[in-house]
Amino acid sequence: MSCRVDNPGKDVADPSLYKEPLIKANKQIVRTENEQIDDLLKRYEWKMHKTGTGLRYMILKTGEGKQVQEDDIIRLDYVLKVITGDVVYSSEVDGPLEFRVGKGNVGSGLDEGVRLLHDGDKARFVIPSYLAYGLIGDQNKIGKKATLIYEIEHLEIVE
Repeated sequence: MSCRVDNPGKDVADPSLYKEPLIKANKQIVRTENEQIDDLLKRYEWKMHKTGTGLRYMILKTGEGKQVQEDDIIRLDYVLKVITGDVVYSSEVDGPLEFRVGKGNVGSGLDEGVRLLHDGDKARFVIPSYLAYGLIGDQNKIGKKATLIYEIEHLEIVE
């Protein structure tokens, strides 16, 4: 008997063979999503700023308070829609959203966006799927690869 284990018919593929095609496919997905976002902005004539990560934002009303910082606890009155305009969550139905900034309790796009705001601000964010719930959605109302639109009705720094 040999110590060698043969597994006929089970070739193990070299992972490096998949790296380039996967990178290319992901770049195409991001490019397509960005085109959809740009079309949305053009259609509604939203003049938004774009961060290096791809988050789009606009301040609708400037509040009087201090700027949101890492570790602040904030509370949002909001409406959350997918890119089709369908409302998936809102503070009116689900209650205000409260979280500690920078602690991973929300998608990275929302966390990044609120850091641009001040206590009392109103804002709109368009968040690409890779900064939101990604490939799988939230396993509830937000589907896979969903681009999100947050309408922040009021932001309050609680602590």
